[in-house]
Amino acid sequence: MNLAAVWDRVLKDTSVEHSSIHGPDHWARVERNGLYVAQKTGANQTIVQLFAVFHDCMRENDHIDPGHGRRGAEYAVQIKDELINIPSDDFDKFYYACEWHTDEITTDDVTIAACWDADRLDLGRVGFILDPLYMNSEPAQEIAKRDDISVLDRVTVRNWKKLVCRSNVR
Repeated sequence: MNLAAVWDRVLKDTSVEHSSIHGPDHWARVERNGLYVAQKTGANQTIVQLFAVFHDCMRENDHIDPGHGRRGAEYAVQIKDELINIPSDDFDKFYYACEWHTDEITTDDVTIAACWDADRLDLGRVGFILDPLYMNSEPAQEIAKRDDISVLDRVTVRNWKKLVCRSNVR
């Protein structure tokens, strides 16, 4: 699967403002956070990366927006055959992670945990203090306990702006 092509398509098709607190900068940090957690826990990195780009891509606002995760997952269903070639069990797990990322707190599934923790590790951007009680994985709990995300800076953040520039040249 070509994740750059997925990002390119989502950036073209969605109406999320690029400057939004739930926009592509956030998605890129969620991807970074999720890859960090996945490397430590053995979570499925592809699912984590897909979650990062889709979980908030269909938000209608930056406030309370019920159903936005499910809308993102449904959008993924629409482009699945064209761009998202993963096993159906993995897609189902990805869909669940997107749909429930704001409504559920805990999970025993290591991959869903990595997805949800990745998003929650970025809550500092909106002034929230990280709480280990809302983290599912040990690596995320440790970061929250220390209230120090600097360990995440060792993981590269996707430069999605290059995709936008490349897309505008076509």
